[in-house]
Amino acid sequence: MPDKYNPQEIEKKWQQKWADDRLYEASEDDCRPKWYALTMFPYTSGDLHIGHWYPMAPSDAHARYKRMQGYNVLHPMGFDAFGLPAENAAIKRGIHPSTWTMRNVDNMRCQLKSIGAIYDWNREVITCLPEYYKWTQWFFLKLYEAGLAYRGRAPVNWCPQCQTVLANEQVVGEGVCERCEASVVRRDLEQWFFRITKYADELLDFDGIDWPERIKIMQRNWVGRSQGTEISFGLEHSGVAEKEIRVFTTRPDTTFGVTFMVLAPEHPLVAKLTSPDNKAGVEAYIEKSRRQSEIERLSTEKEKDGVFTGAYCINRLNGEKVPIWIADYVLLSYGTGAVMAVPAHDERDFAFAKKYDLPIPVVISPPGWGGEDLEEAYTEPGAMVNSGQFDGLPSEQGIEAVSKFLEEKGWGKRTVSYRLRDWLISRQRYWGAPIPMISCDKCGVVPVPEKDLPVLLPEDAEFRPTGESPLKYNEGFVNTTCPQCQSPARRETDTMDTFMCSSWYFLRYASPDCDTAAFDAEKLKYWLPVDLYTGGAEHAVMHLFYARFFTKAIRDMGLIDFGEPFTRLFNQGIIIAGKHKMSKSRGNVVNPDAYVSELGADAVRAYLMFVAPWEQGGEWDDSGISGISRWLNRMWNLVLDEYRQNESGNQSQAEAELVRVRHQTIKKVTNDLDKLRLNTMIAALMEYTNYLSKVREAGVVAAKAWVESVKTLLLLLAPTVPHIAEELWQRTGNEYSIHNQSWPGWDEELAKDEEITLVVQVNGKLRDRIVIPASTTEDETKKIARESDKVQSHLAGKNVVNIIYVPGKLVNFVIR
Repeated sequence: MPDKYNPQEIEKKWQQKWADDRLYEASEDDCRPKWYALTMFPYTSGDLHIGHWYPMAPSDAHARYKRMQGYNVLHPMGFDAFGLPAENAAIKRGIHPSTWTMRNVDNMRCQLKSIGAIYDWNREVITCLPEYYKWTQWFFLKLYEAGLAYRGRAPVNWCPQCQTVLANEQVVGEGVCERCEASVVRRDLEQWFFRITKYADELLDFDGIDWPERIKIMQRNWVGRSQGTEISFGLEHSGVAEKEIRVFTTRPDTTFGVTFMVLAPEHPLVAKLTSPDNKAGVEAYIEKSRRQSEIERLSTEKEKDGVFTGAYCINRLNGEKVPIWIADYVLLSYGTGAVMAVPAHDERDFAFAKKYDLPIPVVISPPGWGGEDLEEAYTEPGAMVNSGQFDGLPSEQGIEAVSKFLEEKGWGKRTVSYRLRDWLISRQRYWGAPIPMISCDKCGVVPVPEKDLPVLLPEDAEFRPTGESPLKYNEGFVNTTCPQCQSPARRETDTMDTFMCSSWYFLRYASPDCDTAAFDAEKLKYWLPVDLYTGGAEHAVMHLFYARFFTKAIRDMGLIDFGEPFTRLFNQGIIIAGKHKMSKSRGNVVNPDAYVSELGADAVRAYLMFVAPWEQGGEWDDSGISGISRWLNRMWNLVLDEYRQNESGNQSQAEAELVRVRHQTIKKVTNDLDKLRLNTMIAALMEYTNYLSKVREAGVVAAKAWVESVKTLLLLLAPTVPHIAEELWQRTGNEYSIHNQSWPGWDEELAKDEEITLVVQVNGKLRDRIVIPASTTEDETKKIARESDKVQSHLAGKNVVNIIYVPGKLVNFVIR
């Protein structure tokens, strides 16, 4: 009997051996084609749970597979180390964010190493270290020089509990903070922005990259490109310099039906236009709006309300006075901050008009309309009515005709509008990359010279839950000298959104030790772009979107020569426990350490690939991983048990079948790995293991054929369960290392089945299964199926009107 399989012993041994031999260190001096495989790096939360391993183990298996296929593989790992949780820990535990973060890094690094991945730890990136965030600051300066970073006053999402600004994407559900679930309010602050809107059209273009369609749809919706017309409404108001209010609409054909105008409560015209009689109500409404997040304001479930300002504008198409209201469903940051309301042809406007008893004139006639009032808004195409010279035009033609007329009169222009807004990157907190800008009373806002980077975070910051950055109260940090006039000046105390750090980390892996630039240009040119990027779909309109913008921006600066960071993107599902996503707050996280200690990392890796289709995710089940462990033990014994050849039986037929199954398995496993169908890949390996067990019991194939089949098994296993494959490879007398071996190929002819099982149906119902030679022609197959005793009884006395034939699968007789 072979030694008992001891995963803890062999995994520790081989991990040390691979590290000592620097087996997985990637080099640019390699004649093989490069393959850059990257998994989204984890946030330094403290402990990795099975939910973290779920994206990592399968992606490592694929990277190992590409390495055996003959690629020079870079598969690095690092840590997204800035962010609010570290600062909250500092406040709660009385510990410095750096101390908390680096302790977590040490722990998570050990956990990651236990997985047995091919990470080249010499390329580790930690975003909170000065040698990294120096270059984050440098990129900020480059964006500033290019006119892509600017400062402006704007309303922001504010979490009163976390005491910080939130990106729109971090406000979830009914307007709550994604971290603490406190209700989010609005504040006006001076903020730093990146001009991501400049790249709106290019961000809609996904040519040349292989990304999931749902991610492309999410990003296109986030950009929200609409073609329409900007229309000017006349404004004559005492003491107001503005002479128009401009709105954007995709339905200029309905302009004759405008019966009220709606401004965002934050619109600068509101204070100027509001009449004295309406001032109190307007101010109260504005205050109420500020207590709501954008999510709440835009919710389709919320009843729309508003307040009349007492002012009017003029619809230039018909000369009518249009009352101006404010309502919180209009946002200053969307379009022009003003909306023309056409209640007869917009559901939201219809409800608003009904609520406040405003006119609802029909200007697009529904089919069969006879002039009666509408019971609900009509939003479909129709003929223009009550629209002056445009009466009778189909609304589709009316869009063009009205737009042309408005342009001729100088009252409007055809244009494009976007939902996308510039990226607000300011954060009022300590634990982030300081924004490298200085305010001088004489020179204004000036950049920190590149030679003075990095602007270091002070170690003596005081952490207080005030809602302002701890940097603001640190005089040693704030007080500085203007680099232009040498006068006393003040540093910017906001830090950068951590998504800035993760917008370029994949570039740093190419040359993490480069201290003269953000990256070595030649090494970057060799490795980038990333060939396969894996991670969660929840990052579609945050990290993935920002990384694309950043890549395009620095391309235009001449720093790189490509515009897309990730050639292929694959989104895994999530692993759940107790029907819920794993979360510390829910208390349902599954720690991998205990399973690694008991069953081994290989068992955990294989189970995560087997539990469900990777893109769908599945539920963690202890009985499932126990089944994987039993399979690995059976395989261990199968490979190491002495093979006893039995001279009886038909050896040539058995060996021919063994060759066929071996080539079929190679083909199946290879195709599944290419397509990241890892659960069916594991199933094929299990089937092959079971088949080899039967072959060993029969003992009717030559020893040479047996050895070749076992070598194939180990090679196919190597990416998935690297430790046991390496151990068995050595014990069966093969050259170290299995992970340096070539991936096995297959012969299509040898992989062909000699016989196939065919399903026979009558009117779609299963009546028989027949086994026939794989070479049987279509006519012969139909004849054999018809002659089946089980089928003939159903065909007797019936008229066969059609025979449906699916090669290699079924014959279906359609009868009457």
